[in-house]
Amino acid sequence: MTTAPAQSVPLKSLILWPALITLAVTLLRLVGELQMWSPRLFSREAGGAGALVGIVWLVPIFGVYFAWKLAKAGLAPGAGRVIGFSVLALGLAALTIFVTTKTIANQRAQFGVFLVASLVAAWIAYRGWPALGRTLLAYGLAARIPVALVMLVAIFANWGTHYDVVPPNFPEMAPLAKWLMIGLVPQLFMWIPFTIYAGMLCGGLALLAVGRRREAAVAGTPGIA
Repeated sequence: MTTAPAQSVPLKSLILWPALITLAVTLLRLVGELQMWSPRLFSREAGGAGALVGIVWLVPIFGVYFAWKLAKAGLAPGAGRVIGFSVLALGLAALTIFVTTKTIANQRAQFGVFLVASLVAAWIAYRGWPALGRTLLAYGLAARIPVALVMLVAIFANWGTHYDVVPPNFPEMAPLAKWLMIGLVPQLFMWIPFTIYAGMLCGGLALLAVGRRREAAVAGTPGIA
């Protein structure tokens, strides 16, 4: 079976519509919280409490989408490599969270460990498929910078949304310092890495599914053994 020659995929055009859709979801989430719509869809609790309307749920969708577009351009490695690096990254992140919460009581120290682990996990996942890693990084920036800006306004305006509500036992601090601690730094150095390693895993699984489908199609073609 021949493989299509690799083609360059313009990064801006690849992430444009996903970025616009993500921005629309962010704005919808903000309006829903300000209007106090259903908490199951638009939770105002710190961290979002897994509300159904949120951009985190778009990561697997766009991970698959980006993988498909890159694979069509002939830029995909083996699915096993992508999945292996992604699982390693996710395992590192999960293990770090578990061990840190059990062994370190200081919240700021926990926060620092989480940040470092997130960046390392993203780097590990990136190595599995650099083309997809670059795409997810660009998409992550396009998705998370608007959220950080919304959080800045929400914190100074004290809207009482999940964009400005702090976790329990969070120390009192000035609005700008608060934004840096719960807004800018987590969005750039925790959520963007999450976008990379979670999106890479979903992209790798998509490659695996497509590969098996192609194998099944070839095996079922008359005259091919």
